[in-house]
Amino acid sequence: MRTPIDADRRRLLRATLLAGAAGPLATLSLAAPTVPGGPRFVLVLLRGGLDGLYAVPSLGDPAFAEARGVLGRYASAPLPLADGFALHPNLAGLHAMFGRGELGIVHAVGLPYQERSHFDAQNILESGGTRPFQVTTGWLGRALAAGPGKGLALATTVPLVLRGGAAVDTWAPSALPDPSADLVDRLERLYTSDPALAGALARAKALHFDPAMMAEVNAAPAGMAGAPRQGAFVVLAQRCAEFLGQPNGPHAAVLEMGGWDSHANEAAPQGPTANALRQLDAGLSTLREGLVQSGVWRETVVVVATEFGREVAVNGTQGTDHGSGGAAFVLGGAVRGGRVWTDWPGLARRDRFEGRDLRTTTDLRAVLKGLLADHLRVPARRLERDVFPGSEAVRPLAVLA
Repeated sequence: MRTPIDADRRRLLRATLLAGAAGPLATLSLAAPTVPGGPRFVLVLLRGGLDGLYAVPSLGDPAFAEARGVLGRYASAPLPLADGFALHPNLAGLHAMFGRGELGIVHAVGLPYQERSHFDAQNILESGGTRPFQVTTGWLGRALAAGPGKGLALATTVPLVLRGGAAVDTWAPSALPDPSADLVDRLERLYTSDPALAGALARAKALHFDPAMMAEVNAAPAGMAGAPRQGAFVVLAQRCAEFLGQPNGPHAAVLEMGGWDSHANEAAPQGPTANALRQLDAGLSTLREGLVQSGVWRETVVVVATEFGREVAVNGTQGTDHGSGGAAFVLGGAVRGGRVWTDWPGLARRDRFEGRDLRTTTDLRAVLKGLLADHLRVPARRLERDVFPGSEAVRPLAVLA
């Protein structure tokens, strides 16, 4: 179940990856930036707590079938990866990326937080702190402020993770009609003497949406309460690709997708979790397609993360309750993937955290620190002091340029 690592390298990793419960992890490898305009970084926040064991089942674990029960049985065969792991059958696009070496999966990964509150865990995921509401800005915003990078939130407001002094814009679909060319012209003349307003209007024009795309969003039917509308994430991913593909576009973007709180009927083939996985797969495939067309895919890293995992065992309503360890996805043309990186803790009850959860053996900050250092070129001192304060013991994963 473990990715092979030679003994000397494993001993070195054991000595350096001291992230609370974090253990050794194989190296993520990135290609050197080549496209004018600099590297691109995309963060996809899955709000609600993705069940990492359902999305990325550990079929090779001898305790898997008994531990997961109905959640270990799928409507169609899971898609094989490596080392006994697989992908949910609704993640066919991600499986193709894995086969092309554009996707790696970090399993048994988590935060320095092992309670079970959505609000507290999401705050830590975005702030980069070690305790809820310890830090008032976000780790990605602070990382971008360390250099010339620009950020974009595909949301109505700037999420916490992007706050922190960096130049950040927002874009979100709107049901309002497009402003007329005459109105825009009048505003430009009105704002001529005010650099702040003139700059904001110029950026708004650059982020102007396609009316046909807007119609697609407005026509999307509503899903279950708390779940994303069908197709909405795909549209956001398409727009994200367009923005990042511009020569002077943002260097980093944040997308959000809700609907992952899988307390009931998680294994239903047409249930909310299965549909959310389909939409996630379609959105990430759309993002890739758009960035390939614009020529910046090979310069891009995408991290898909959630605030916590779920309990290993199914609950009384055929779902899973809040847990700790889970799975994260690292994809992009800059990633040399095709592997599952993990120090697998096992699913037997004695191996679980508090007898309930997949044990966290890798701190998510180790993954993020390595990517920020090697891909966005954030100085190591800034990573330790500003981006992830209190993470001195969390050694960045080595990212090969």
